[in-house]
Amino acid sequence: MNDLFSGGTPDSAPLAERLRPRTIADVVGQRHLLAPGKPLAVAFAAGKPHSMILWGPPGSGKTTLARLMADAFDAEFIAISAVLAGVKDIRDAVARAEAVRQQYGRPTIMFVDEVHRFNKAQQDAFLPFVEQGVLTFIGATTENPSFEVNSALLSRAAVYVLEPLAPDELAILLDRALAAALPQGVLDPSARDALIGYADGDGRRLINMMEQLAVAAGEASRTKIDIEFVETTIARSLRRFDKGGDAFYDQISALHKAVRGSDPDASLYWMCRMLDGGADPLYVGRRMIRMATEDIGLADPRALDVALNSVATYERLGSPEGELALAECVIYLACAAKSNAVYKAYGAARAFIRDDGTRPVPLRLRNAPTRLMKDLGYGKGYRYAHDEEGAYAAGEHYLPDGMPATKFYEPTERGLEARIREKLRTLHERDREAGAPRSDDDA
Repeated sequence: MNDLFSGGTPDSAPLAERLRPRTIADVVGQRHLLAPGKPLAVAFAAGKPHSMILWGPPGSGKTTLARLMADAFDAEFIAISAVLAGVKDIRDAVARAEAVRQQYGRPTIMFVDEVHRFNKAQQDAFLPFVEQGVLTFIGATTENPSFEVNSALLSRAAVYVLEPLAPDELAILLDRALAAALPQGVLDPSARDALIGYADGDGRRLINMMEQLAVAAGEASRTKIDIEFVETTIARSLRRFDKGGDAFYDQISALHKAVRGSDPDASLYWMCRMLDGGADPLYVGRRMIRMATEDIGLADPRALDVALNSVATYERLGSPEGELALAECVIYLACAAKSNAVYKAYGAARAFIRDDGTRPVPLRLRNAPTRLMKDLGYGKGYRYAHDEEGAYAAGEHYLPDGMPATKFYEPTERGLEARIREKLRTLHERDREAGAPRSDDDA
């Protein structure tokens, strides 16, 4: 095996460890950070480490980069996992860093994997030692650090975003893995494409699959790897995501925006991506109900019925038959006329009420079920709309007395709302003729 990529590790070590790069030139991918003149390349060249957070998907090279920095800066490397470690482990690691600095004058890089799993108190435990220069902090996370890392730690660390490996980058990694795990092996083009597809941007997953194939090929005494062998050997890993993680919310955001943007093909794509990734179909259905009210509203009130019925259909049929109803729904929502007028009106009314005082209900609008209430003037002067021309009490005022003329709902000129807009314009003209307009502007 080529020792350039082995790091001097024994052949008994896992393949991923044997292939771990020894220099940044050996790193596959992340050229936006590692190419000459790019941020991490400059840091390596300067020879001065700084605290940072590496944010990227699994298998993008976060741990590798942290280890390379420790080697490049001749620093002690201490790695802890936030999944298993607690405050005591942090203190022990800090004590080790202080001892190394005092005895050998060497800096320490503390690498914290899955740093987003530490709570605020655990994250705060690093702060004084980072500020004192006892250690350089490198955190790795698959989640958005804006939400998962506290602001004090974020302010002391640069954030670098790592990208999933592209197919051509995975191909380079696959060649290295094949040469190391099965030196005499030959991959058919179809098998090669399948492995790169199954890896789905995750370099570690690709290496692990190649290692699994090499073991199976050795047991079968074969060197040629074709698509049939891959499919029978590899239990295909679906493109799953943590249902509380960034990939999940990124995809639901893309789905919502595709529907809002009236693109049925993109809407169907993102919905299927989520279902393929293991999302609960009922969650997707609930989000489509939200889209029907937020982005379509009264431009097409049928959209809400379609969304509700699609969820009810899925609940009755289950998977996979019920998913067709969800597909029908997402295409309908994407093609429907769009309006967020109800959404905006609701928000404006809530904001006004939050900032305004508590205004009493006008006496004429109050119900008067008892004689006392009638004697107090409840309901006096109320105009019953059905008794008026066109079932409309022109000039009547239904907001609290003394409240300035206010308009929350501004119907669009799309879909059914175009008719609603025209009707409201007509009614407001009648108000003006009666000498009591409801608002300063036409609908």
